[in-house]
Amino acid sequence: IGNACWELFCLEHGIQPDGQMPSDKTIGGGDDAFNTFFSETGAGKHVPRCVMVDLEPTVVDEVRTGTYRQLFHPEQLISGKEDAANNFARGHYTIGKEIVDLVLDRIRKLADNCTGLQGFMVYNAVGGGTGSGLGCLMLERLSVDYGKKSKLSFTVWACPQVATAVVEPYNTVLCVHSLLEHTDVTIMYD
Repeated sequence: IGNACWELFCLEHGIQPDGQMPSDKTIGGGDDAFNTFFSETGAGKHVPRCVMVDLEPTVVDEVRTGTYRQLFHPEQLISGKEDAANNFARGHYTIGKEIVDLVLDRIRKLADNCTGLQGFMVYNAVGGGTGSGLGCLMLERLSVDYGKKSKLSFTVWACPQVATAVVEPYNTVLCVHSLLEHTDVTIMYD
């Protein structure tokens, strides 16, 4: 989900897959709203203000080796060694708990570099154990660490037509309370 979103953000703002912006679209030469989503390095490269996380490495490795691999700072791509096995509890209480402090530290570094942090946008799917368990754990911790900052969630809901595990509805139900409690807006997709 995240890789597709950043590809669209780049296309929308005229940023190349390597983070460069063609010279005819320099800052001050029009709309610089992209600075909300991107930070500019001293070399003129635009780097997404995001952290991508998965408990197993496959999906994040696709970003590391894909077309937009030069766009992201390596510290912003975090993956664990084993997945949550479609289990909310593993994503929230065991494996997710081992990685959440690292994730929040990377988020804190990005937030510290913002001049006017407004909030957070979280993209996840709640059918599996990582998106539901770790996703909710991160939302809970963001609420503690950043209090009143807005949290918007773009959540892919479990859907029986495309489900790959029979426990997806359970993971979704277990995640609902955190979404209600710790987000300001949740946009659901199925």
